[in-house]
Amino acid sequence: MTPHVERRSGKVTTQMTKGRMEAFSDGVFAVIITIMVLELKSPQGTSLAALKPLIPGFLSYVLSFIYVGIYWNNHHHLLQAVRFVGGGVLWANLHLLFWLSLTPFATAWVGSNPLSPWPVAFYGSILLFASIAYFILTKALIAHQGAGSILATSIGSDRKGALSTTLYIVAIPFAFIRPWVASACYAAVAVMWLIPDPRIERTLAKTGDSE
Repeated sequence: MTPHVERRSGKVTTQMTKGRMEAFSDGVFAVIITIMVLELKSPQGTSLAALKPLIPGFLSYVLSFIYVGIYWNNHHHLLQAVRFVGGGVLWANLHLLFWLSLTPFATAWVGSNPLSPWPVAFYGSILLFASIAYFILTKALIAHQGAGSILATSIGSDRKGALSTTLYIVAIPFAFIRPWVASACYAAVAVMWLIPDPRIERTLAKTGDSE
């Protein structure tokens, strides 16, 4: 990670720029999507009817692809308002990537066993822990940048993130009662996040600052 040297009041301080962390994260996102698509099986036959057994797996892939895309998009916007990172931020970022790296496994399991309680609950658990990890990363970045930073100002109370986490917590128990309700909740959160979050870009536009 390329260090940035600053001189403040006669003292030299070294800070780590965000470039390497961002590049590594982008690579992990790409690998996750690649693994998921490789899990898709080819049909056992040449007719359209042969595609029917593959529909659940394909739908689970689509939902997971959307989720990974949402996290990649939000991760990119998050780092737009960041100049430097520290050791705590790096670990928080790895924590997020850990949970997201389990997405291909959860996707394959729920795709092979659609609307089965444990696979649906496990899938939701991955989404829940990923959302918590993203929250931790956001707080770590704000703590590193400062309470008055552009990032802290643009994030605000993050009601959308809190609502998403709440829906996961509610949906996971439903996986053992009405798996389709849990699945509908996961899809609803994805749809909610498909609309790009303009908070950071809007704040950067006002301040005339971007990375």
